[in-house]
Parts: sequence; C-alpha cells; structure tokens
Amino acid sequence: MKRLLDIRGKLLGVDFGDKRTGLAISNDMRTLASGITQISVGGMQKTAAAVAEMARDRGVVGVIVGLPVNMDGSHGPRAQHAEKFAGLLEGALEALGASIPVVMQDERMTTMAASRYLNETDTRGSKRKGVIDTLSAEIILQNALDKLRFMREREEKNDSGEKAE
Repeated sequence: MKRLLDIRGKLLGVDFGDKRTGLAISNDMRTLASGITQISVGGMQKTAAAVAEMARDRGVVGVIVGLPVNMDGSHGPRAQHAEKFAGLLEGALEALGASIPVVMQDERMTTMAASRYLNETDTRGSKRKGVIDTLSAEIILQNALDKLRFMREREEKNDSGEKAE
C-alpha cells in the first residue's frame, strides 16, 4: 500500500470472482470510491487482461485487488486465488506497457457489508447479482482510500516533528 502514497491520481478497485468481477474507481483526489461496472469474461487470464485494459483506458495510477483473508487472518485457497489473479494482472498491465502497481487490500467483511446494504435497500434477485460485486469493489477501494489517507496524515505528522502515537 505504501507504494501508492507517493503517486497521485485515480485508483481502480477490483473484487475478483470466478464468475463476476466488480470494479470501482476513485476520484483524482482519492476521497471517494464509485462503483463502475462488473465484468464476466470468463477465466482468470481473460479477466486480468480486461481489467488491465480498463485500468489503462481510465488512466489510473494504481490498482487495489481485494484479498479474501480468513477471519483469523490466515490466507486460504480464496486468498491464494486472488493473489494469483493480482500477479496475472501485473503481467497483463506490463504487456500493455502500463507501469501501474497492483496492491492487495484485506477485504474481510466487505461482501457482508454489501449484502447488508442491499438488504436495507430491498435490492433482490437478478438486480442484486448485478450490483453486489461492484458494490464490494467500491467498499474495498474506499477502505484502501481511507487507509492511504490515514497513512499520509501519519507521515505528515511525523515529518512535522509531532510525536507519533
């Protein structure tokens, strides 16, 4: 995550899934994440290529991929799957000549938060399937934006000579 502190610009959030992958983008100031779409191209390699093209076309400076860590903090098969996808995405970006860093963000509880929100808005059936991945990507990205803001504030506090807590 620290790699993204010194570069400015929009970030792309990705909630990778075997069937559907949700995408979200931040504003230039990195204060707000907005869901943009979900893609269903089939296969990890094709999905990585499609996300890489979207990242390049949207002019993002970094990509945040959700990491489905177990509740106890361990990395199970789903986390390993997401890490493999992130590696393929880095390769797809390089193949496009795009020097865009890909970082992982703990996504524990994001699907639950998205489900709770959709329950509260009474979003059901096929409409729900169509938005849950995009909403999850938005939550993953917003969590990353908040973390980056906190890291930047802490760094500025330390640089100004104030005692860090």
